[in-house]
Amino acid sequence: MTGTGGGGGDEHYSRQIRELCALLLTLVSPMPAQAPGRMSPAAAASMLLGASVALMLCGSVTFAIGLLLMPWVAGLALLFGFAGAVSNLSSGFFFGKPSPRGRICSPIDADLLVA
Repeated sequence: MTGTGGGGGDEHYSRQIRELCALLLTLVSPMPAQAPGRMSPAAAASMLLGASVALMLCGSVTFAIGLLLMPWVAGLALLFGFAGAVSNLSSGFFFGKPSPRGRICSPIDADLLVA
């Protein structure tokens, strides 16, 4: 590869795409006589159809797994939100002595400040 900097990866992918296109063209190209080891256009179409069906099935399985896990994710988010609210209430945010972490601190002594 003769790329400079970060361009080497782009050349690699473009070379792979060119090789894939060349392979598909040799598979689907019209042939005058059937040579052994060559694929007919119908076989190439069947292969591409099979690949697309496999990709659709994998996508459907991924969608189903996500759909089944979504209530668990939402439940955990609500549980952690509720636990955070309870922790916030029990730390004295609303009741009791206010904690100094939420107040603005001044370098000047509080007795010197005039209201």
